[in-house]
Amino acid sequence: MKIVFMGTPDFAVPVLERLIDEHEVICVYTRAPKMAGRGHELKKTPVHLVAEKHGIEVRTPKTLRTEEAQKEFSLLKADVAIVAAYGLILPKPVIEAFKYGCLNVHASLLPRWRGAAPIQRAIEAGDDQSGVTIMEIVEELDAGRMYQKGVVKITSETTGGSLHDALAQIGADLMSHVLKNIDSITPICQDESLVTYAKKLEKEEEKLDFHQKADVLERKIRAFNPFPATYFEYKGERFKVLQTKVVDECGISGEIIEGKSALKIACADKALEVLEMQRQGKRAMTTAELLRGFEFEKGSVLS
Repeated sequence: MKIVFMGTPDFAVPVLERLIDEHEVICVYTRAPKMAGRGHELKKTPVHLVAEKHGIEVRTPKTLRTEEAQKEFSLLKADVAIVAAYGLILPKPVIEAFKYGCLNVHASLLPRWRGAAPIQRAIEAGDDQSGVTIMEIVEELDAGRMYQKGVVKITSETTGGSLHDALAQIGADLMSHVLKNIDSITPICQDESLVTYAKKLEKEEEKLDFHQKADVLERKIRAFNPFPATYFEYKGERFKVLQTKVVDECGISGEIIEGKSALKIACADKALEVLEMQRQGKRAMTTAELLRGFEFEKGSVLS
């Protein structure tokens, strides 16, 4: 098939690479390069780099709502557009430009977790499974008919990073299968009574609120690991929290109940023992490593 691919981050790369192997990717749409790093150099997206490596034309429009952008898109005369975490809204003329429309790799088991952050929200909510849905794109957010699903279990060890990587690979496998069998698969409608929305991650969510229950915070810490990561502040310094476990101890919410041989922080009910963290300006390390040269004052209360 002749394919237009639309994607931006690492999540989209396995899908693009599989399509390059199995079909003819004639053009790639991705977000424009951004200034990054101390040198403020333009940094291309992961999808952009893969496309260039394979000699595929790359386009980075700021919007697809203009008549010019839509005409350029339709002139490609592809069979289908494949979308994976692209980041721009597709207007109706784009959705309807090709025979098979636009198919999306969505990182949840729709209709649960439509929206921007389905990976993190599934872990945070305590779901026992997540997955990928291959779906048609329609004008309403993540509301199109579904072609196929793949399921991944969420365990007590699952992080946002590990789930992201698993779903990216499954997304590539599912899209490969759907495209090979697209004329024989009958897509099914979503059950609107089961819809939930995964709101985008907000900056203020990253700071830990120890007035919440310990198990709620433990799930959030895993969900936000490695990005954007949760943190607390201690004596004007920021400490990212990457791994914890719930312990059956108590104290005032935010109180450091142990800070020398281990780091234990009281929550609304029990407490969290921090197992892995990252001091500001340092590398990530186990808490045991950090405490060899640093101590948290027992009895201090984190805001």
